[in-house]
Amino acid sequence: MPRRCNSEFDYGFDRAGEMADVFAALSNPVRIVILRHVASNANCGCKDITDVLPLAQSTVSQHLKVLIEAELVHVETVPPRSRYRVNEVLLKSLSDTTCDFLNSCCNGDRAEA
Repeated sequence: MPRRCNSEFDYGFDRAGEMADVFAALSNPVRIVILRHVASNANCGCKDITDVLPLAQSTVSQHLKVLIEAELVHVETVPPRSRYRVNEVLLKSLSDTTCDFLNSCCNGDRAEA
């Protein structure tokens, strides 16, 4: 069944800025692939990611840092390893907000220019 979105999209610059920050983190295709891998492999480590991607550990670590700063990924450090998992609450909120935003742009209720 298709997912229904709210029909209203009404909030200010703060929320729009938060959305822009998250989308900026997702603007790199490598980070999208890493996020998808982390979502599919809960509590994976950096080595788990480098085992499936043709990237150096330092490159993966830098991309993970961006995803963590955007709060898309949580990290739990238990020496000697760090484990990563997606922020499901943020992803759900992002999904809902994006859907509402797109509906507000495309619902036919906007004024003619």
